[in-house]
Amino acid sequence: MALDRLPHASQIRAHQHLSLLSHHDLLPMITLVEERKMSEPRVEKEERSVTTNVTQDEHERLVQPSKSQNHVANFATGFSFAAQAIIAVCAIIMVGELATLVSFAYTDPEQAAPSAPTQIIIGGGGTPNVGGQPTSPTEPVDPNVPDSLPPLINRGTNVCAGKRIDIPNAQCIVAEIEAVGPQAGANVTAGYQGDMEVPYQPLTDPYYTKGLCPVNVHWHLGAEHLSVGEFDLNGTGPTVGADTLDGGIRQGNLCHHYNETDVKFTKPYDWKHCVLMEVGQTYEVHWPHSSAGACGTPNQFQTPFYDGVFCNLDAETLGTLSPQDIANNVGVQAQVFTVVNDETYYWPDLLRGMIVDGEMGMDVAKYTGSTTGDSRSNEICSSYTPITWQVDRKCHLISASTFDQLCYDMKKQRDDMSGDLFPHGSRETVSDNLAPNNFNRFLRG
Repeated sequence: MALDRLPHASQIRAHQHLSLLSHHDLLPMITLVEERKMSEPRVEKEERSVTTNVTQDEHERLVQPSKSQNHVANFATGFSFAAQAIIAVCAIIMVGELATLVSFAYTDPEQAAPSAPTQIIIGGGGTPNVGGQPTSPTEPVDPNVPDSLPPLINRGTNVCAGKRIDIPNAQCIVAEIEAVGPQAGANVTAGYQGDMEVPYQPLTDPYYTKGLCPVNVHWHLGAEHLSVGEFDLNGTGPTVGADTLDGGIRQGNLCHHYNETDVKFTKPYDWKHCVLMEVGQTYEVHWPHSSAGACGTPNQFQTPFYDGVFCNLDAETLGTLSPQDIANNVGVQAQVFTVVNDETYYWPDLLRGMIVDGEMGMDVAKYTGSTTGDSRSNEICSSYTPITWQVDRKCHLISASTFDQLCYDMKKQRDDMSGDLFPHGSRETVSDNLAPNNFNRFLRG
């Protein structure tokens, strides 16, 4: 049923129940040496075959050459001796030159030890290694984020462009009754439950196991979610400057890692690709996922993320889906970071989803909520609900170069993702009456 043909009450319900459909050699190598080995027996066999087929007269002529042939042979023998003498002299000269070259090329091993290969290996606890050895602040990884993109001749056709289905924001409370579905970002502190009773559950399995793929990545200034002791109102960070996007955007909760006496929280970073980012600041990264995205194609990642979520879904089909269908097919991963200028905390890939390693992604809250952003509040709510949220409860350190690499990777996508290369404003923490009572805690062993 199309959304624009529903009665008023049904429209509200359809808005509350946003949803999506589910998608349901080496060839053996033959080396050059092996080719030669295979070919040698054939050559010998062919030569023997030719020799076997000659006549007796031809055989005698071959083994008893004529006098003219003897003269040629004698000349050849003399020429051979002369050639050997010349080659011997040249060899002596070459040996001398080689010795000279070796003497110039030689250096003391202690003065020029060979460097280890620059190989980034993700180790336990989320700490990258270089050359297989643990890193420390005195042994940084060089991420070598490229300065610019290679020239692009043709980006191809973006089949997801304009696929967003617009469902406007709505009043959260009408006649003292919640008029929308559950909202995000909520309090994700362990043990918390909201007051809104809902009959559906979040998707608790990893998204990829259910056919959902990431269709976008973006981040917010501060944390939209609240996790007491990790990112909350008591967190600290650098003062937000007045040049933050059109005179200012709302900042969310802050982590507790910031230390103004530690240079990794204060040393500026030379940003090449991300915009309006700051070392020492807290950011909450979101990876929207959808089973109706263009998964596994060049059109997978989209800005705005709505184009990716709705790429293979139309409004008429949307109106036929249940709230549980929606929660099973649309979800967001969220992870909170404090940015540092220290390559010890470099991660090579932040495009494809939450980091799950060591303490990262170990303690995750799962619930149903909505889309976020500072256009929503506890008075004006999102109608894109209910969708699953899987939120890491911990705040982690991450290098500025990790974000810059992410922005570089975003620039390489078929769709223009420049609208997500900077932090977005954060919604205020959702009030208890707008948060659901279906929070689940996942602890990775």
